[in-house]
Amino acid sequence: MKTQTRIRTYLVFFLVMMVMTTLFNFTTIQAKEPIKVLIVTGQNNHNWQDSYLILHKYLSESGLFAVDLAISPEAGGNMSAFRPNFANYQAIVLDYNGDSWPDATNNDFLDYVKKGGGVVVYHAADNAFRKWKEYNEIIGLGGWEKRNETDGPYVYFKDGKEVRDNTPGIGGSHGNQHEYVLKLRNKKHPIVKGLPDEWTHCQDELYDRMRGPAKNMTILATAYSDKSTRGTGRDEPLLMVIQWGKGRIFHTMLGHVGKEATHPAVECTDFIVTFLRGTEWAATGKVTQKVPSNFPTKK
Repeated sequence: MKTQTRIRTYLVFFLVMMVMTTLFNFTTIQAKEPIKVLIVTGQNNHNWQDSYLILHKYLSESGLFAVDLAISPEAGGNMSAFRPNFANYQAIVLDYNGDSWPDATNNDFLDYVKKGGGVVVYHAADNAFRKWKEYNEIIGLGGWEKRNETDGPYVYFKDGKEVRDNTPGIGGSHGNQHEYVLKLRNKKHPIVKGLPDEWTHCQDELYDRMRGPAKNMTILATAYSDKSTRGTGRDEPLLMVIQWGKGRIFHTMLGHVGKEATHPAVECTDFIVTFLRGTEWAATGKVTQKVPSNFPTKK
């Protein structure tokens, strides 16, 4: 009897261990599933034909993301069939500034964000859709397309404090492309946690005079827009996060891609790191990526 009892005990123990091992392996497999990301592009006043390929490359080569593309018809084309299935993805990267989407696509996008979908607003995507109220709430700040004081306040930093300025004037400008220093304004947010307090960003446009609803918006980093480069003489927000509904939005104004043969603004380490960390956070609410040892510091 004792022998049989021991055998039963061993069998039970063996089965329990098998179940636990199976569950552990299943959990590990699940944890390694890539984050599904959709890049929306196809029209832009910038060189989208290069920018979306660069963004796709960074996301794919990180090993964290599975990336699909939604490329719109060309400017002036028939947009009626342009209806990406946003709901299939954990994050949408917007590399788009062009013709309006169909109403059904707009509604799909808003429903996706409202229910918790992640969004990354990349560079000139904050130029788009001035007349779309909810889109401007999602991006927080925008520029160009004849934006002015009716679209919301200027937002900048002065004496270490955030300022919301309702002075009349244009929305959106930038001076000469140049290197500039980014300064953290929120050191605890997962996207920027562990980054230097200040670092030098490579040659890029420095968006300034941006204005918009700026609701539920947290500024992560600013840069001084020097008047010597035709700037505002203010500390302008360039990295920020916004909450809209249950959705998480990461907005980066960095990363100009023009018609030149090289694109230093997106080829530097700080752009790549903040873009990838921002995309992961928008999709999951967490950042698992470590800050690389070659992340730049202030020169």
